[in-house]
Amino acid sequence: MNFIYELLGTPLGWIIWDIYQVIANYGVALIIFTVLLKLCMVPLAIKQQKSTAKMGAFQPLIQEINKKYAKNPQKKNEELQKLYAEEGYSPMSGCLPMLLQFVVLFGILDVVYRPMTHILRLSSDLISQACQIAGLDPSNLYAQLNVIQQVQSDPSKFASLGNDFLNSVQSLDMNFLGMNLGNRPELLSFTIIVPILAGLFSFLQGFLSMKTNPTYVANAAGGGCAMKAMIYSMPLISIWISFTLPVGVGVYWITSYLFMTIQVLVLNKIYNPKELRDQAIKELEEKRKNRKKKVVQKVKAKDQNGKEVLTDQELTQKELDRQRLAAARKRDAEKYGEEYVEVTDKDFQ
Repeated sequence: MNFIYELLGTPLGWIIWDIYQVIANYGVALIIFTVLLKLCMVPLAIKQQKSTAKMGAFQPLIQEINKKYAKNPQKKNEELQKLYAEEGYSPMSGCLPMLLQFVVLFGILDVVYRPMTHILRLSSDLISQACQIAGLDPSNLYAQLNVIQQVQSDPSKFASLGNDFLNSVQSLDMNFLGMNLGNRPELLSFTIIVPILAGLFSFLQGFLSMKTNPTYVANAAGGGCAMKAMIYSMPLISIWISFTLPVGVGVYWITSYLFMTIQVLVLNKIYNPKELRDQAIKELEEKRKNRKKKVVQKVKAKDQNGKEVLTDQELTQKELDRQRLAAARKRDAEKYGEEYVEVTDKDFQ
């Protein structure tokens, strides 16, 4: 697990270190880093907004399939996959931003837990020696935070590591707005504000997403109930997790939710959910309509005298695609000496 933390935390650590060199305040550097990270993810948020609107256009078709094959789950899944394939849509495409947030969270945990590595840029050997003096296992997540506290309270204990080490560690200020970013929030201290704000902004972001984007409710399984349950449960989860992690992670979480709340309001103004959904419905109807249209194609045929002539033949788009695929397979079979495989409906699922 530590390997995953380190793998994800190393690139993020360099970014925060660069910010810290300009603004020598760990808390402010963490906030600026979070805002920059979220700005980089705005294109994904726009893609997710459009994907959600497109999913709203499919809802009547999805509900029809669910109702028609309610007693046949296998057939229902086949028809849903066929629908997605025909329309070139993946229902998982909107999950990428959420997945990235979890990946980044692991990196942030590593940065907050290991400031001696990422902020002070001390060597691993020096950190290991400091941990041994402090009686700690270097692989323990809280080891570096505990070493910093011990150095700042009793520097003479670590005198053997040199003045450069002592000056470097003592110069690192983990305090932000009266809170130590390396400590966990406590019920009977000012740090309790961190879990409370994390839960509050989590609720605000989810509530605004639902209210300003009706497509979210339409897409939620079982109507709007699942979405509403998530809106009320996620803040509680955020509060609980914030109590188990350092204050610095809570600050990252609060900044993220605040940014996403503003992002929801701005994106809904620029990319209006209702307009996007109406446009997606219109495009879907036009696409399905064109697919059913007959197209005229010249084909070779033989007349009564056995002579080849060109005649007009009306085909649907699907029939035309089937012929083109069959012709391509025949060419490949002749060219590479492969066995020709007949085209079936499964080729278009």
